[in-house]
Amino acid sequence: MSLQSSLVGFAVFKALEHVLDIPFGPAENVVLQSTAVATATMPLAGGFVGILPALKMLEPGEAGGMRTVLNYGELCAWGLALTFFGVFFAIPLRKQTIVREKLRFPSGTATAQMISVLHKMPDPTMEVDALAVSTAVAVAVGPQGNNSAVDAHRIRRRNEQSNTTFEPETEPETEPEQEDADGDRKFVDDVEWVTKLLSLLVAFLLSGCYALLAYFFPVISALPVFGSRLSRMWAWNLMPSLSYAGQGIIMGLPTCIWMLVGSIVGWGVLSPMAKNAGWAPGPVTDWKDGSRGWILWISLAVMIAESVVSLGLVSAKEMRNLFVYLRRIVDKKLGLQLSRRRNSGDGDAAGEDETQGALPARQGVVKSADIGDDEDVDPRFLIPGWITWGGLAASTLLCMGIVYALFGVPMYDTLIAVLLALPLAVLGVRALGETDLNPVSGIGKVSQVVFAGIMPGNLVGNLVSGGIAEAGAQQAGDLMQDLKTGHLLNASPRAQFAGQMIGSVFSVFVTAGAYLLYNRVYPIPGPQFPVPTAQVWLDMARLVNGHPLPPHVWPFIIAFSAAFVILPVVALLIKQSGKDVVRVGSWTIRTVTLQRWWPSGIAFAIGIYNTPNFTLMRAIGAIVTAV
Repeated sequence: MSLQSSLVGFAVFKALEHVLDIPFGPAENVVLQSTAVATATMPLAGGFVGILPALKMLEPGEAGGMRTVLNYGELCAWGLALTFFGVFFAIPLRKQTIVREKLRFPSGTATAQMISVLHKMPDPTMEVDALAVSTAVAVAVGPQGNNSAVDAHRIRRRNEQSNTTFEPETEPETEPEQEDADGDRKFVDDVEWVTKLLSLLVAFLLSGCYALLAYFFPVISALPVFGSRLSRMWAWNLMPSLSYAGQGIIMGLPTCIWMLVGSIVGWGVLSPMAKNAGWAPGPVTDWKDGSRGWILWISLAVMIAESVVSLGLVSAKEMRNLFVYLRRIVDKKLGLQLSRRRNSGDGDAAGEDETQGALPARQGVVKSADIGDDEDVDPRFLIPGWITWGGLAASTLLCMGIVYALFGVPMYDTLIAVLLALPLAVLGVRALGETDLNPVSGIGKVSQVVFAGIMPGNLVGNLVSGGIAEAGAQQAGDLMQDLKTGHLLNASPRAQFAGQMIGSVFSVFVTAGAYLLYNRVYPIPGPQFPVPTAQVWLDMARLVNGHPLPPHVWPFIIAFSAAFVILPVVALLIKQSGKDVVRVGSWTIRTVTLQRWWPSGIAFAIGIYNTPNFTLMRAIGAIVTAV
């Protein structure tokens, strides 16, 4: 959705640029795309294709007298209940996932690259990180140089936001030579821009043609390249989508390889094992009784295990940084006290000079670390903390009140659902950042399992709680992709946030009307719109409220969870060892290579979670590019 909205927005607003008050540059393109994506994704985040149809499909005895069909006003209220808290929660995740960890967010990165092509800019992913340079300078020259580095970095950001490029001064040339050089440079730039634009258009047209053909001829979206038996019995098909291949190119070879490993383990080993052993007797792709529903729990266990451990390690690092920060404050105060004592003639001058000489170096190092983490844009363009946390609290209260009014779900249960949605949103954002896939459906299933214990037998409350968790992950993920695009192109996060809020609110009213229109014209579920997602939600709610987990899945959940609890810890120990090479038996492996190819639990779990046709083409794209 980001790529399409960026391209269409550029075509429309670039043509209207002569009537606009300001030029339509990359930053404006980013804000437009953020607003459009927020508007277009509301049907998914608001459960209009999953939760609401599932409520409508409940049997009269299962609803317990609660409301299951909503009118226009109630649909708008439901949308407003879900549209805000995920957006607010994404704001504090930006610094950790985008600025510090530098997660790829493949769709956001691809969107930034396309916008740079459209506006004749260099590839933003290939530019030298001036912030890293300024940080290194700060460490080398101490506190005074540190401030200069920060100022230089801020000037660079402001210059980039105004689309102005400052070239280093060179020796003056004669006018004819200068004109020839400028003409040659302009010609080269024009040729490169035309080449990139043609490549973009060709890829766009090929991908669009395939999508159109797949709509009219669905058989080409599931090619039985491994034989009809594997296709029919075990869902091993290939979807030759160029968009999938492009995503694989952006995601990188290591991530795609671990997704492929997960797909082989899940669909090549665990799925046949569960089916042949009679643990999952239904059709392989069935979420309820099939092996797909059986291996789903292993996938979720891996994602949760690695995410919890990774977050724990990050929290420990943050506590350490806080300790260093507090120590810097103490050192600063100590330095001031020593300075006063020296000015008043008290104390040992030699000892004071020694302390004063050691203090600035320590301060400079700490401050440089702070710069590397925090100073990515001018603070004026960041969202203030009071908006973030105040908005999160207000949106939570709004959700509690509306859900109680519509479905009679107690407010404390809705509060629990929101609190559960927040860490699950973190899980979804991290998965999205690494693999470009947001496992929102699986996240909703986790919430359904939890609320089966909190509200046993309440199918309506179970579906609503799952919808809240899914909405949080969906909205947070969408904003993080957009913020990645803005980060690469130096757009204002505050402007993007405003665009996301405007688009989400506008979409609530449009989506509610469209949902009612489709319900009046078509039977839902029906032949034209079977809404399989709604059936999955409903089956899951029934399962967790009357049936245990699939048989014999617990040992596998424990084994895989334990493995992906240990792996992140080992990776951290290798990184902190400081060794250039690591010996594994008789093999010697470079630490950098080992870290690059270290198993990714998120990618592995996504490979299990999705059918093979979603993974294979991504792996092919990454492998072809690497070769």
